[in-house]
Amino acid sequence: MISPRPPRLAGIAGLPSIFAIILIACAPLGAFADSARPAAAHKGAVASAYPLASQAGQEILKEGGNAFDAAVAVAAALAVVEPSSSGLGGGGFFLLHRQSDGFETMLDAREKAPGAATRDMYLDKAGNPTRGSTDGPLSAAIPGEPAAFEYLARKYGKLPLKQSLQPAIRLAREGFPLYLRLQFGIKAKRDILARSPDAAKAFLTADGNAPEIGAIIKQPELANTLEAIANQGAKGFYEGRVAENLVSGVRAGGGIWTLEDLKNYRVVERKPLVGEYHGARIVTAPPPSSGGIAVLDSLNILDGFDLHDVDSATRKHLVIEAMRRAYRDRAIFLGDPDFIKMPLQQLMSVDYAAGQRSSIRADKAMPSDLLPGIESEPKGMNTTHFSVLDAAGNRAAVTITVNLFFGNGYMPAGTGVLLNNEMDDFSIKPGTPNVFGLIGNTANSIAPNKRSLSSMSPTFVETSKGMMVIGSPGGSTIISQVLLGVLNYVDGMSAADIVKYPHYHHQYQPDEVGYEQGALSDSEIAKLQSMGHKLRLSNRQWGNMQVITWDFASGKVEAASDPRGEGEGLVY
Repeated sequence: MISPRPPRLAGIAGLPSIFAIILIACAPLGAFADSARPAAAHKGAVASAYPLASQAGQEILKEGGNAFDAAVAVAAALAVVEPSSSGLGGGGFFLLHRQSDGFETMLDAREKAPGAATRDMYLDKAGNPTRGSTDGPLSAAIPGEPAAFEYLARKYGKLPLKQSLQPAIRLAREGFPLYLRLQFGIKAKRDILARSPDAAKAFLTADGNAPEIGAIIKQPELANTLEAIANQGAKGFYEGRVAENLVSGVRAGGGIWTLEDLKNYRVVERKPLVGEYHGARIVTAPPPSSGGIAVLDSLNILDGFDLHDVDSATRKHLVIEAMRRAYRDRAIFLGDPDFIKMPLQQLMSVDYAAGQRSSIRADKAMPSDLLPGIESEPKGMNTTHFSVLDAAGNRAAVTITVNLFFGNGYMPAGTGVLLNNEMDDFSIKPGTPNVFGLIGNTANSIAPNKRSLSSMSPTFVETSKGMMVIGSPGGSTIISQVLLGVLNYVDGMSAADIVKYPHYHHQYQPDEVGYEQGALSDSEIAKLQSMGHKLRLSNRQWGNMQVITWDFASGKVEAASDPRGEGEGLVY
């Protein structure tokens, strides 16, 4: 039997531990780092899901832009070359660190429910969920990514927005060769893309099939929309011709967008969450991301165990039990901070983690049903992440999405913009799972102009020896992937090894441990099963992690892209 070791942050100068957490959250950059570390990186780096997008960021860095200009360039380029996972019709979170003064912030560009949205809009007369939250224009929330481009360039960048968008405009107008992963997505969603004439024209051949590998994919209408943003800023998307085409297309397909919905969209800056694990400073996304809270909650639970003093199966068991409890909290407590109050300080506190830890047995799994759960009321895999570090030490961790592959597959005529189906990330009905199997409570119910809860978890980790920028797509597995990445980095693993590490995952419900091939050895499988864990080997691989690390002593910068995908990490 393992005895949990005392938590490291029991309090500061006699203060209760909750105040210790507050002080940590307000601590300046470097509070947990060596004061002798270099003031700037020796090199800049970009890691993204596709080489052309990484090259777009590198191009802007070479032209004198900073990490934030490069973030605009990479995000816009991904909208062109990886339309299955992000785009102008989606949104996301931009976690930023400015090296000159240590300032950190997160730009919340999450999609918002239309003004005409209602709580039960995806339930039939019997109260059962319909497919409306994933299919067709009714599933689309108001996009946030175009607004983030202008906001990021204007407030934090060095270059004009127009300059940072040029690589994406060029890729959309001149085209790029179709690659295997994108062709796979087109084949998988061919029937859905075929329902939308403009989407079919962009991604299907004349006979309705996916093009051959190497075929040049040109998107002139998307290029025109990008140029409108380049010339007019956010107004080029949220007002005028593009907005009118978006709204008329959405409403013709049964959606409920209005011009006022688009005109009123705003990016929100939010203070990142900050915690500590084994001397590492963890900076991560706040709500409406659930990822940051869940990662910190898990790390606080695990901080009370010595994970290096147990065998590998027991270590993974303890990590799984921490995941189980963190995902349970995600389901019950979290939502849009502009609409609900959440017990964030409680969920981040070491006292709360100690309580959760006390229910963990080192030799036995706890069934999720034994944890207080979600009661019914009376009568995030197709995303993308990229990481950027410039030569001055500024950094960006950006996770953006349209939800499912190609969102809902609908492209309003004349826009080149594929719409998201992020409305499915709301809790359609308490206790009812979304397409990723995640359940939610009333905290994440639908309301007009509300932002749905997300699993996206862009994160910075800083130790006395170095720094990491990390994030991944993967729907409900994003949180567990980032958690494993943080644990591995703190243990000294390289960026290249972190991105290829095989994943295992537990999300409270369903009560099972999913794992990739190679994540568990035969002996680990036998021991975990003997503890009572139900195991399920995944028939696919998860995520597409993008990691940058910077070693303070040597100045070495490493950029690594997940070998599961077709991305590229560039250092220059």
